[in-house]
Amino acid sequence: MTRKKSPGKAKVRRVPMRDFSRSLPMSLLRAREAVMRHFRASLRDHGLTEQQWRILRALAAIDAIEVTELARVAFLLGPSLSRILRDLEARHLIERKVAKADLRRGLVSISAKGVRLMETVAPSSEAIYAAITRRYGARKLRELQDMLHALERSLSELRVGGEAGAEAGEFE
Repeated sequence: MTRKKSPGKAKVRRVPMRDFSRSLPMSLLRAREAVMRHFRASLRDHGLTEQQWRILRALAAIDAIEVTELARVAFLLGPSLSRILRDLEARHLIERKVAKADLRRGLVSISAKGVRLMETVAPSSEAIYAAITRRYGARKLRELQDMLHALERSLSELRVGGEAGAEAGEFE
């Protein structure tokens, strides 16, 4: 007599690596999703995507930035950034110029209309931050951000796999 497999039970595979729930990239993604879940409705109410908001936030802190540098600081791939910039420019939220020193380089800055939109969104965003801070704790939130910055600095000093001199086991 053969036993039928229970439809609710998945086959468990054993691989020589940490449990999926303890994967650092997945833990960071779950935490990001838990945070962003609170911001999405507000951004949607103002006609913004997460990526558009990220770009406006980056631009609000500076006068102008090269497109390639904006892609780096906003963690966006070039093709996605090009599309997003086109959409933001069509809405007059950003301005694009050509660098005088090198006509091949494009500069991007936030427009007055973009600043006004950010001023409109800011109270809602800050209220969400305040709620997260109350829920999680101001001290723990500061410590978490400090630890994340330390992790980022530490890992930026490591060579990435495939680079000359990268050692197997650096991430064990």
